[in-house]
Amino acid sequence: MTCKETQSLVMPYIHQELTDEKMDEFLEHIETCKDCKEELEIYYTVEVGIRQLDTDNGNYNIKGTMESDIFMSKQRLATLRILNIIRYSADTLTLISLVVTLMLQCRIWWQTGIF
Repeated sequence: MTCKETQSLVMPYIHQELTDEKMDEFLEHIETCKDCKEELEIYYTVEVGIRQLDTDNGNYNIKGTMESDIFMSKQRLATLRILNIIRYSADTLTLISLVVTLMLQCRIWWQTGIF
């Protein structure tokens, strides 16, 4: 992902409007590009700072909030990857079980003379 593409995704990231694939690419680029991370920090500070002033919740550690948000996004993506691996494993085991069951049934039919 280029810097220009990443910078165009800053506001959708802040508003949590990115797909999982785009968020993964975005976070990967943010980790490696200091300029884009600074751009995210600026927009995040303005956007979240205004929101926090409106709600007056007393939390003014905006950079810490941004880092926490990035960490939570990475955790979510890691959890989704693990769930996909589990799903693919379950699908594979189901298919293998079906094939083995079919083979055993064919063997029973063969022995009883149905085939």
